[in-house]
Amino acid sequence: MRASSLAALAALLAAGAWATNRDAPPVPELTAAQIVEHHVAARGGLEAWRKVQAMAWTGHLESIHAPVPVMPFLLLQQRPNKDRFEVNALGERTVRVFDGTRGWKVQPGQQGRAEVKPFSADEVTFARGAQGIDGPLLDYQAKGNTVSLEGLDEIEGRKAYRLAVRVASGETDRLWIDAQSFLEIRRDRSAAGNRRPVSIFYRDYRPVEGLQIPFAIETGTSTQAKPDRMVIERVLLNPPVDEQAFVRPRTHGRSAMALEGPPRQGAPSASAGTPGAGAAGSSPVAPMASPAPGSPAQVH
Repeated sequence: MRASSLAALAALLAAGAWATNRDAPPVPELTAAQIVEHHVAARGGLEAWRKVQAMAWTGHLESIHAPVPVMPFLLLQQRPNKDRFEVNALGERTVRVFDGTRGWKVQPGQQGRAEVKPFSADEVTFARGAQGIDGPLLDYQAKGNTVSLEGLDEIEGRKAYRLAVRVASGETDRLWIDAQSFLEIRRDRSAAGNRRPVSIFYRDYRPVEGLQIPFAIETGTSTQAKPDRMVIERVLLNPPVDEQAFVRPRTHGRSAMALEGPPRQGAPSASAGTPGAGAAGSSPVAPMASPAPGSPAQVH
């Protein structure tokens, strides 16, 4: 191809790119405080979230690292920062409980006997940094968090503000807020005992009584071939909570999966077309956590 033809082609490509960029919605230049304000409004508003004293998610986990590909879970959270995460795999329960100060985990031990172990110091710090039901941005000043704007990135083809959030526990997370929807689409956390940050992606937001909740959460590290996936099938706001759910668990205690209660108005269920609904019979995490309430990274 002649040099003149190459030049003409380059000019056409440049013109096409310019037209595409020109047609894209402009990204507002906002301060960190303004981004948080828009984010809180997009999630449903601060006053609406303050009315949520407890929340329960049920669904299933999908992980190539698990003994079975799909595992039902329950994530139960209560203010200010209590949570219980319970996973059932092949009839064996893995339970993680945090009462806001201390944490415990029930895992299969030798000869099939379950063992209760306390959280390590790193795990306690990680759990404290999860920020409970509504995450680190809602009411961030009252929680003792500081937020700063680091830049504007492209996440999976979408422009997103990158925020650095230093939480009261000393951990610094990075959050990406979609520049159009102002919903959180990614969070990077330093997992307990792991120098590589865990990336948490929030997907498939749906309204539950006016609150925006992600119904799919993926977690993984940069070296992980396929992320773990949490699919939420049912959400309960302010369900009846037994305080025993947040004390030191027993190896043969009653499963919290027996949590009952009618879906509150607007709360999707497994029959509402949730991706993967009914595959197993779940964060976080998340986060979690997540997230957003809880993080599935807390399972590992």
